[in-house]
Amino acid sequence: MMADTDWDALDDETFRREVADFFRTEYPEEIRFPAHFLRWAQCRDWYRKLYAKGFAAPAWPREWGGMGLSPGKLLAFIEEQEKHGIARTPDMGITMLGPLLIRFGTEQQKREFLPPTLRGEYIWCQGYSEPNAGSDLASLRTEAVLDGDEYVITGSKIWTSFAMDATHMFLLVRTDKQAKKQEGISFMLVDMKSPGITVRPIRNLNGSEHFAEVFLDQVRTPARWLVGQPNQGWTIAKALLGFERISIGSPKLSQTGLQRLERIVQARGLTADAAFMDRFTQLKLNVADLTSAYGRFAEIVKRGGTLGPDVSLLKIFASETFQRITELTLEAGGDAGAIKGEVPFGDAAIDILSPFYNARPSTIYGGSNEIQRNIIAKSVLNLPG
Repeated sequence: MMADTDWDALDDETFRREVADFFRTEYPEEIRFPAHFLRWAQCRDWYRKLYAKGFAAPAWPREWGGMGLSPGKLLAFIEEQEKHGIARTPDMGITMLGPLLIRFGTEQQKREFLPPTLRGEYIWCQGYSEPNAGSDLASLRTEAVLDGDEYVITGSKIWTSFAMDATHMFLLVRTDKQAKKQEGISFMLVDMKSPGITVRPIRNLNGSEHFAEVFLDQVRTPARWLVGQPNQGWTIAKALLGFERISIGSPKLSQTGLQRLERIVQARGLTADAAFMDRFTQLKLNVADLTSAYGRFAEIVKRGGTLGPDVSLLKIFASETFQRITELTLEAGGDAGAIKGEVPFGDAAIDILSPFYNARPSTIYGGSNEIQRNIIAKSVLNLPG
């Protein structure tokens, strides 16, 4: 079956078998169950296989080259990814920008950016957070000034995932300094090869460079790369944050972490420890609930609906469940939990510390969980304050 297959028309059993067979036979063994985010050079060949098969964009509509999967099949696809240790690629163009352009972009923008993004020719990073604008994103200071048929952008972004490999960036800029904070922001696209862009990697606790600072000094971008109307970027930003939170809210990390933990449990004979198994079973139930909740929000996206503020629940649940899994994994590993890199457990080699470190910032990026709870209190529960 090739890229023109109507995957959603297959019965569930046939679809899952097709996906599982592909992941089992075609995925490179040397990057199966990676402990770190992979750089583009490490997973580029795999992405090309995904694209050739038609698996690159599971949630995109078929008219733009996606699989057009229903929520049920999308969850099955994710489950098989996790079961077979499939790494995340630099996928912000697929999971975040693509759905946003399909909804808000002009026809010219869709034609210009969606096909090369799908082919893996354009790799995207997100320019949202700034040194003084993280959870309070509307305080951003990066400025864009219209000069003829171009915008000139000056400022900086921080905690920019995949910036080292990105060919393009989607970012928020201030286009009206006199307007209220949320009303003077626009959403733009920028070529990362443009003069005036400097990328400085940020090394994290486990030694990887997943994040970066990006400095923009009089960077020019075509005015036609403005998405939506000038000064209306906050509406688009909220929609994109919804896509980000459902992406962060995916059960993928927790499912993989649970598999890693289960291997250690079996290897160390912890099934006889009733107190430990009670905590382990609770985490399994949490992951099952997370998977179900993710399916509900995925259904909204599939129908073309707008994600409401309640999607913050998904982000909180997913990130905190992942943290608890890595904490119990560290405990289950015993003394081996203090060793950096892969440690043998039975017939498996497992890296305990890297996922533990990676889980620490998961409650911060995409909007800290404290801010998410404020959003739920104010916009979902209508509590005073």
